[in-house]
Amino acid sequence: MAELLDDLRAETASFEALLQPLSDDDWERPTPAEGWAVRDQVSHLAWFDDAAVRAAGDPEGFPDWVRRFTSVDDVAAQSRGSAPRELHAWFRASRAHSLEVFATLGARDRVPWFGPAMSAASFVTARLMETWAHGQDVADALGVVREPTARLRHVATMGFRARPYSFAVRGLPVPEEPVRVELALPDGGTWTAGPAGAASLVRGTVLDFCLAVTQRIHLSDTGLELTGEPARSWMRIAQCFAGPPGKGRSPMSGVDRGHSG
Repeated sequence: MAELLDDLRAETASFEALLQPLSDDDWERPTPAEGWAVRDQVSHLAWFDDAAVRAAGDPEGFPDWVRRFTSVDDVAAQSRGSAPRELHAWFRASRAHSLEVFATLGARDRVPWFGPAMSAASFVTARLMETWAHGQDVADALGVVREPTARLRHVATMGFRARPYSFAVRGLPVPEEPVRVELALPDGGTWTAGPAGAASLVRGTVLDFCLAVTQRIHLSDTGLELTGEPARSWMRIAQCFAGPPGKGRSPMSGVDRGHSG
């Protein structure tokens, strides 16, 4: 938990670095998420940080509260009258409060959420994943290229573990065949998951994999190498965030840069 919280703080600092130099007009820049500006990405994170505090503090009452939830678009619309400085202050306060609450949890404590309940360790990982993914939306809106970091191993872990969820949320049967994932890390190391020697394989960079499982890029615009139908069928719908099936992103070109074997 200490390592996860340190990495979440570092990811928060990376997100803050994107926001610090922005003018009020920059907060209105459209992001790749349809209908969402930079301001909506920030309010989304702040709102769900508040929800995370509620989930951790009142796990028994949280499911009833979730049943009154409408949609992420409604959440974004609720704060569109707020000034950028107010949204920024909200995010800072919500993130600081959530970090304080997360620090009181044991790694195996169960925390309810909008999808299945998770261990506290996975819960914190999910907040890191969300921060990175929505930070990518902001970076894309600003034309900023972010250097990948070792923190992406957390996003990759969540993406791999969410394989069954990617199928279940679409009402599809989960393939029984295992899939192996082998990813190159920014420091030259390798991150792996799944049984060695599995016939189905996903291979590439950790950045491409994380962009794909958070649906921040179309699969055809990655350099991921997919071997076997179980790997291909998974990565076409891969989704590591809770909620209904994501719309994903349109391909940037008609050229498929992923290689299937």
